[in-house]
Amino acid sequence: MKLMKPASVVVAGLAVALVAATSAMADKPPATWDGLELTKRKGLDLVYIRPNVQFKAYKDVSIDELQVAFDKNWDPNESVRSVSRRLSKEDIEKIRADMVTEFRKTFIKELGKGGYSVVDRPGDDTLRVSPGLADVYITAPDRMEAGRVTTYTTDAGRMTLVLELRDGPTDQLLARVIDQKAGTDMGFAQVSNSVTNSAEFRRMVSSWAQRLVKGLDKVNGKTD
Repeated sequence: MKLMKPASVVVAGLAVALVAATSAMADKPPATWDGLELTKRKGLDLVYIRPNVQFKAYKDVSIDELQVAFDKNWDPNESVRSVSRRLSKEDIEKIRADMVTEFRKTFIKELGKGGYSVVDRPGDDTLRVSPGLADVYITAPDRMEAGRVTTYTTDAGRMTLVLELRDGPTDQLLARVIDQKAGTDMGFAQVSNSVTNSAEFRRMVSSWAQRLVKGLDKVNGKTD
């Protein structure tokens, strides 16, 4: 049996994909990418699948740690006048860490609802998922401090998912999904803070996790 690639190798490859995803979304996407072919899938921006691949009935999922790349134009302190309210590097790293934790928690929850468990190490019937978020732009992040200024915006921001799917036993790259989501646009200004941003983040991640469950249901013969 082929040994699973170390997480560091997968992370390095995913980092390259995160950078390439920005270009793929902005320009005409390539027809092929790392041996995968562009395939239309309703509800997702870009889906690349290995030609002639036969997805087997995966019973569980392993999830690599989420990689997060903030938008190059994102400056959380751009409109903050008070020095005391500015976000430090530590604050931004905490935002990143919270996203990593919440992403995994949400995926585990949605997969559990579908009857799929999350395992630490891939087995014979495991689908390995390597997730990343590119171009993360968070509107009005805050430090949850007492006496903070109320901020009103029309949405919570945007981000682009890059999700790589691999066969657990062989580690063969089967598919890559790229999908951009933005915060709910209410059409009017509403309070934006870390609480509302977290709720929007969970909503976006839940929708992606639910799509994965549907895909697993399909290969397991639960749906057409």
